Amino acid sequence: MIQPPPPRGRHKPQGPVGLRRDAEKVAGALPPLLAEAERLAASVAMGFHGRRRAGQGESFWQYRQAMPGDARASVDWRRSGKSDQQFIREMEWEAAQTVSFWVDDALAMDYRDSDDARARSKFERGALLALALSVLLIKAGERVALMGTDAAQPQPGRAQLNRMALALGGPFREGRPDYGAPPADRFARGGRAVFLSDFLGDLDGLAGPMAHAADQGVRGVFVQVLDESEEAFPFDGRLIFESMGGGSRFETQRARALRAAYRERLAERRAALAELAARFGWRMLPHRTSQSPRAALLWLYMAIGEG
Repeated sequence: MIQPPPPRGRHKPQGPVGLRRDAEKVAGALPPLLAEAERLAASVAMGFHGRRRAGQGESFWQYRQAMPGDARASVDWRRSGKSDQQFIREMEWEAAQTVSFWVDDALAMDYRDSDDARARSKFERGALLALALSVLLIKAGERVALMGTDAAQPQPGRAQLNRMALALGGPFREGRPDYGAPPADRFARGGRAVFLSDFLGDLDGLAGPMAHAADQGVRGVFVQVLDESEEAFPFDGRLIFESMGGGSRFETQRARALRAAYRERLAERRAALAELAARFGWRMLPHRTSQSPRAALLWLYMAIGEG
């Protein structure tokens, strides 16, 4: 029988003793998560030159050869006079970008098959990636937001990182469903978004937020975070499969016989998610909790920078 870990819930403190206990718990959860995210971000940022791009600004970025359609007034004649080519003087874009994160905190994201205490749940891996990417973005001068939390208002700086870390490392909200959907938060026009979830629930819950994001000129990335066992389906013999919330239950005498059908359904779900992403100009990254987060973080940083 597969026994999922017990769901975590928000405490209801009674009086100052309970309030102090919860405050100490939240304060104690902040440093490890944020410290780990900063270490992960530092491993990616070493030798990396940020997200520089051409645009409106006062700082010189680079020269490039003039192309058909470039305005004559934009030609740098002093630089062009040193060669037979005409050159355009480009300035560095200085307007801060806004990146909104949604980390699914539904009960299904609590799942991890391994009994190893070092193994990460899907939520823990999603939270780590979101916070580490936020560290990189804030160092690059961008603004970040964590949808559905006290950090939903886009802000730059260390204080915003602390707010996000508290939201991601603190107690879960009450009444979590088995599967989640992005909240109806507002997006910054022309910004970017990163959704981290297993996306195993009803994909119709993504339609509204995606349409709203498209109206605001927002594009982004889906990160589908799955446990290794959800990819490989290594189960065999008589088993009882039960949802994290206990609402669904299925018993089988021959789990191995379900493997091919399960993998086919998973491939169909992933294809549907990729199609939804492509329809709105987003990208998709499959990620397993057994994989190193470093490659995923680097891919995300580059994908957000490509715009």
